[in-house]
Amino acid sequence: MTNMWLPPEQYIETIARATSYACLYFTDTAGRPFQLRSHSDREVWQWPGGNLERGETPWEGARRECLEETGIDFQGPQRLLGVHFVPQREDWPANHIGFIFDGGALTDDQLARVRLTDEHTAWHVATVDEWRREMRPVDFARLEAINTARKAGTVAYLEGP
Repeated sequence: MTNMWLPPEQYIETIARATSYACLYFTDTAGRPFQLRSHSDREVWQWPGGNLERGETPWEGARRECLEETGIDFQGPQRLLGVHFVPQREDWPANHIGFIFDGGALTDDQLARVRLTDEHTAWHVATVDEWRREMRPVDFARLEAINTARKAGTVAYLEGP
């Protein structure tokens, strides 16, 4: 790379590209993580969220996706729990960066009102140890790191699938 100034349209062609997603991490009032089962892969449990739309901030995207996928119109504070970096891979042509926000604790009444779309087949709350037995190791590691960050009041940085 030279020290020559490039117009933004040219410069952007020289740097890494990334897509991005955002989601909300909820627990129930007993502290058990809440997750949704993917319709396309029954082994995948995930948090309400998805890819950002053009011009959307991670916070806006997390709230929009949560509302679309569960019917929960989250109005709580904007608290980041983690950032997840996934390097470019064979099945995705760019890096992928995720923002995981704290959705707080859902009451039994809120859980009873969850309405799923066709993207998910079920929702479930379980203890962290119960999730360990239910999830793929790489997915569980992400859940465990985010749960730990929430309890510690820190932000997790995660790399990998």
